[in-house]
Amino acid sequence: MSKLVIFTAPSGAGKTTIVRHLLQRFDNLAFSVSATTRKQRAHEIDGRDYYFLTPEEFMQRVAHGDFLEWEEVYPGQYYGTLRSEIERLWQEGKDVIFDIDVKGAWRIKQAYPDKSLAVFVMPPSPKTLFERLRNRHTENEESLHMRIARASEELKWAPRFDVILVNDHLEDALKQAEKIVGEFLNTPH
Repeated sequence: MSKLVIFTAPSGAGKTTIVRHLLQRFDNLAFSVSATTRKQRAHEIDGRDYYFLTPEEFMQRVAHGDFLEWEEVYPGQYYGTLRSEIERLWQEGKDVIFDIDVKGAWRIKQAYPDKSLAVFVMPPSPKTLFERLRNRHTENEESLHMRIARASEELKWAPRFDVILVNDHLEDALKQAEKIVGEFLNTPH
């Protein structure tokens, strides 16, 4: 039976780094590519990083029931998980790993409570998280303030998930993530 491994956290907590590491360590894990309406960044590839859709295409797919979960994360920016993405990976016999926002993670966990493990990646402190976001230099001042406000709200969701993984020292967090996921998948690492 294929399983779902859900990693969630506020932006800047390190979930993407941890998920990329786990994909290299576990052969049977496959990444669930989310759909989004946000602008594609220079280094991103459609179909690998995200499925980039126009807002009209996104809302048509919502109307057709194509999404397991979706949300307007920032004004005019929609993100979602296509049901077809999970089904495609399960047909390949893979366990699916998600790098997803907090509300989306909660919806997937609710949809598949017995097949999923939801891990909340916690920064060592809100201050550290906000410094990480600033140091990325990927945001203008307005979008940075939106991310910080959103992150403050998302931190409150941590107790709802199966495991809280504190990412204070990256190497320790990576080892802990391997152990948690290995036990859930019943796979040696």
